Amino acid sequence: MRQPDSVPVVDLRDFSSADPQRRATFVQGLGQAIQSLGFVRVTGHPVTPERIEPAYQAARAFFALPERTKERYHVPGGGGERGYTPFGFEHAKDQLVPDLKEFWHVGRELDWAHPMAARYPRNLWPAEVAEFRPRLLSLYQALDEVGTSILRALALYLEEPEETFTALAHEGNSILRPIHYPPVKGEFYIPGAVRAAAHEDINLITLLMTSTSAGLELLTHDGTWMPANAQPGEILADTGDMMSRITNGVLPSTTHRVVNPPDGNSDRMSMPFFVHPRPDALLSVLPRFRGPGFPTPAPDITGGRFLRQRLREIGLVDEETEEVDYAQAGHRG
Repeated sequence: MRQPDSVPVVDLRDFSSADPQRRATFVQGLGQAIQSLGFVRVTGHPVTPERIEPAYQAARAFFALPERTKERYHVPGGGGERGYTPFGFEHAKDQLVPDLKEFWHVGRELDWAHPMAARYPRNLWPAEVAEFRPRLLSLYQALDEVGTSILRALALYLEEPEETFTALAHEGNSILRPIHYPPVKGEFYIPGAVRAAAHEDINLITLLMTSTSAGLELLTHDGTWMPANAQPGEILADTGDMMSRITNGVLPSTTHRVVNPPDGNSDRMSMPFFVHPRPDALLSVLPRFRGPGFPTPAPDITGGRFLRQRLREIGLVDEETEEVDYAQAGHRG
């Protein structure tokens, strides 16, 4: 399959159309872009500016708080799964130098009586930014719906039942991550470090809205770096290591990075949504991607164990399992 010269664009309205041809066109366009380049730009989605801009404003208000205040929402030993992760904590897999960023994680909100509620860390909310919770949850819900449509279309592209991937991700441990990249100078300058070193995502798929400035690049099959920034009104979608694992590399996890700005003086914000399976969902190579012509399938593993393994590899946790008290976050002096 020929590699595109730029990140292709598909319109999500085609997938929801009653016209079978429009629906088929979306499925093929999406799948071919992901298979050949690992990324695709999606238009025609319900994630409107009325949801995006207020969420960015709330996130920026939080990151502007004093460091001492922000660190109240950091959960030691929590792997960054919820709440705040300070600057310089996370590094890319197999990298020793940390990324130049700080971030916050919002997870799925479930009623306390829900069967999955005890499986997920509870969300933390900054008391100093009252609008943070409603704005981020509104955006989370909209992106969750888009993720479901993308997963269904990818299953159809692979000629699998439409619910193949959504069955894994239903009520899954998906994460909305507001990220702040400070200006690369002073205390935020680390020799040899970049805003986000070359890496692949952990999850099934990632949805990335327009960032506040450029810098995202993807590694093409010929070894060159291609700019890959969503334009206003677009969502940039890519597949992660979990999807690559299930499809035995047919839908690859593409290496990407965020480079430093030329002058080092500007900051950057982005807000990816990582679509994850449930912790108990089994990541097993699909039968059609086993046998002659395919690599030896990776061993089966649950979504929860795979995630914990990767969190150790990027420096966010030290042990296989840890007891973490999320109730104490936000109340430390």
